[in-house]
Amino acid sequence: MSYIDSLFNLTNKVAVVLGGTGELCSQIAFGLAKAGCEVVISGRDADKGEERVLAIEAIGGKAYFVEAEVSERGSIEALVDIVSERSGRIDILINGAGINYRNAVENITEAELQGIFEVNFNGAFRACQIFGDYFKQHDRPTSIINIGSISGLTPLSDRFIQSASKAALHNLTKNLAREWAEFDIRVNTLIPGFFPADQSTIMLDEARVLEILRRTPASRFGSPEELVGATLLLASSTASSFITGSEILVDGGFSATSI
Repeated sequence: MSYIDSLFNLTNKVAVVLGGTGELCSQIAFGLAKAGCEVVISGRDADKGEERVLAIEAIGGKAYFVEAEVSERGSIEALVDIVSERSGRIDILINGAGINYRNAVENITEAELQGIFEVNFNGAFRACQIFGDYFKQHDRPTSIINIGSISGLTPLSDRFIQSASKAALHNLTKNLAREWAEFDIRVNTLIPGFFPADQSTIMLDEARVLEILRRTPASRFGSPEELVGATLLLASSTASSFITGSEILVDGGFSATSI
């Protein structure tokens, strides 16, 4: 095995990808499988989940789907039990479940506020807490990767709740990294910029798209496959053994620009 392979090889590791039926996280799952991981796709859409599994199996990877709902503690606890029994271990959690929609601040309802926070923050917290308890019981390096958002760093108009929920998730990452370092549990945030498959980008009008591209030094949206490299870095206990509490931006330089 080459030096580079030894840094990023994930053979015999097991990764659970919450939100793995979505466009971005499905590419992350695909990349993990290509690096040797057994990948557990988890989400609410069984049909999409099985499609993702078949795509991974088509390249010789190992994967299976487990339906789970991050808003239900029992569902996440059952997910951990199923995976630990079927696969024998869990090494990596990708916390990628999320929802979003547009609304001006003055029009936000209680239901909208609670709905987005329930998935984007509360659900992520539940998953971290439940998987974290499992990780603590096993004496090996583990990695939690929370999928954040560029809007959690730079608020976007009409995205107030999503921005706030992701900012809270970014802060949660740092707190957990501090608390769990002694257990060799690394917790980091992967922050995508603007990707055409992302639900935040799909809802943008033409004027906003042009403004985003103007502010992005790369002058384009990202491709979902471009999230894989940063994921493999954070997932590998060898390549990122001293990286925890970090925010890794994959945004084409958007966050580095101003007026």
